[in-house]
Amino acid sequence: MNASQAQTPSAPALPDPAATSVGAMGWMQGFPPSADKLIVFENPMSGAFPRNRWTFSHVRELGPTANVWRGPGAASALVAAPRDLDGVVFQSMGGEALNFGQMLTRTYTDGVLVLHKGRVVYEKYFGALTPERPHLAMSVTKSFVGTLAAISVAEGKLDPAAPVTQYLPEMKDTAYGDATVRQVMDMTIGVKYSENYADPKAEVFDYARAGGMMASGPNYAGPRTFYDFLKTLQKEGEHDDGFAYKTVNAEVLAWILARANNQSLPELLSEKIWRRIGAEQDAYFMVDRIGTASGGGGLNTTLRDLARFGEAMRNGGRANGQQAIPAAAVADITRGGDPAKFAKGGYALLPGWSYRDMWWITNNEHGAYMARGIHGQSIYVDPKAEMVIVRYAAHPIAANSGNDSLTLPAFHAVAKALLAP
Repeated sequence: MNASQAQTPSAPALPDPAATSVGAMGWMQGFPPSADKLIVFENPMSGAFPRNRWTFSHVRELGPTANVWRGPGAASALVAAPRDLDGVVFQSMGGEALNFGQMLTRTYTDGVLVLHKGRVVYEKYFGALTPERPHLAMSVTKSFVGTLAAISVAEGKLDPAAPVTQYLPEMKDTAYGDATVRQVMDMTIGVKYSENYADPKAEVFDYARAGGMMASGPNYAGPRTFYDFLKTLQKEGEHDDGFAYKTVNAEVLAWILARANNQSLPELLSEKIWRRIGAEQDAYFMVDRIGTASGGGGLNTTLRDLARFGEAMRNGGRANGQQAIPAAAVADITRGGDPAKFAKGGYALLPGWSYRDMWWITNNEHGAYMARGIHGQSIYVDPKAEMVIVRYAAHPIAANSGNDSLTLPAFHAVAKALLAP
């Protein structure tokens, strides 16, 4: 199992959302906070529920980061045209009748924004998140990296058919020694790496310790940078046999992009996307001990700027009065991947989906596609409904199976409501 893999549509008993809110728990309140309300990086529980309801909106206060500059221009306008969507009714994958507002509470939402035809029809914040505050995007980061890769291909700076070692000769003795860039972009790499957050011995935690994303402890003797960790990865299975969601692929792709463009990931994101879409706030990345940004899950953005990016994707790359992202890059993403390869990933709640350039493609009747991150982070683009939904959350269950049975039908129900005359 990995971060997005589903087990069953039925949800386990979960903590009460109201009782575990930041206000109810009192995290980091007071000057200074009392010892039992402190959240510090050295505490391994700082990123776990319910502390994550504070942490995900305060990442920069806990560790080193690298800025993503929004540029010198004015922010692109987000015009409000409010609609009451709380009452939009849907049926969960488990057969329960709910409305959109109930879904937001039940899935520990920190903030949600809905765009319809480019206008903000719904925007709400909960807990520690506010409109101007960045939130940890988790694996939504991967879709930014995938988009940057598609941009580099469109610009002729990256050859997807080339071997990984053309850009990263350091990886010749690893799982990636006989892989292509395209296989990395589409996560069809055979590599020994577990993303099972329920297993404390899974390699995902070795990766997080190496990247300084979680406390390593005084006796830690493993790799101390993303680069050093990636060079330890060994092959398991065959490349291009099937889809296998593994965060290390995004880190390898981020490294490839840095080499191909001779720019760091924060610099590249600023130049190719953030300055072009009229972002309202700077974004930032979590970085390791030598300042390398995490391309697998380290991006932090405001909800409103996440919506601007989603809207640019919906419009074929156009944003802020210009072709902000090459149309060819967006077209490559939205064409989707091979559903037969995706089916081998074992996603019980995502039948018929595919994966391309680190985006999740639903292949539903609306042609919707997504960026997805653990604990409930998402960009949901529905071209037919001319709708974008962005959501940040702090669900107690890391795997998206904790969210999908409610969020996916809710998003589709809102799309159909917006399509209705």
